[in-house]
Amino acid sequence: MTTTTAAALKSYGPLQFPDRAGLALWQFTRAQRLGLIPGPDVAGDRWSAAVFDDAVARIDAIRQAVGTMPDVGATRAEEHLTERFNMTVHPGTAAELARRGHLPVVGDHKGHPLYCGLTLERFKDRRKVTRASSAGQLHMRDAAARVLGLRASDFDHLVRAGLLTYAATARSGWNKHDVVMLYRQADLDRLTRSRRVDWAAVRATPKGHRSPLAALPTQPQAAGR
Repeated sequence: MTTTTAAALKSYGPLQFPDRAGLALWQFTRAQRLGLIPGPDVAGDRWSAAVFDDAVARIDAIRQAVGTMPDVGATRAEEHLTERFNMTVHPGTAAELARRGHLPVVGDHKGHPLYCGLTLERFKDRRKVTRASSAGQLHMRDAAARVLGLRASDFDHLVRAGLLTYAATARSGWNKHDVVMLYRQADLDRLTRSRRVDWAAVRATPKGHRSPLAALPTQPQAAGR
C-alpha cells in the first residue's frame, strides 16, 4: 500500500525515497543492506519510479523484515541487552559479542562502531551474553591490577613488556581531554596463565621493593599506539 499522497516523481533521491515511502532513513538503509530495496538504478544515485513503486507495494513486508531497532553504539546495545535479559551486562559486552561473531558491526559513528539493531532485537541466547559480559568486561589500570593481585607498578611493567595491551579507550571523567586505557577481562585471565611470569614472587614483593617484572625487556611500541 502507498503511504503518501504526494505527486509521483520520475526518480527519487536518497532522502526522497524513504520520506515518500514512509520509512525512517535507518529503515531504508537496512532494507538496502538486506537486499529488500535495490541500489540506485538511475544516473545521479537515484531510484526510478518503477523501483520506488515496487518497494511501496511491499512496504509492510519491508517494515517487518527490517525490525524496529536502529543500529546503535555499544552503550545502547548493552542497555538493550540488560533490559532484554534482566541481567548485568558489563561495558565491553557488545565488542566481545562482535569479536565472537554474534553481533555484526554494520558501520560507525564518529569513529565508534555501530552494532546491528536487527540482531540485537532478535537476540535470544542469554548464555552468549553472559559469557561475553564476563570475558569482555573492561577495567581501568588500577582495577585491572587488583584483578591480577598486583601493585599498579607491577601492572605497568606488564604493559611495558608487551604482555598486556589495552582493548579499548575512554575519556576521563575528570578531564575529557585525557584518554583512559581499558583492559579486557579475558586478556587478564589469559595473562594469569602465562609461564613468563612468576606470579607468586611478584605478588609476594613488598611495597617499596623492586618488582621482579622490572627485568622484563621493553616491547617496542607499534606505530599509532
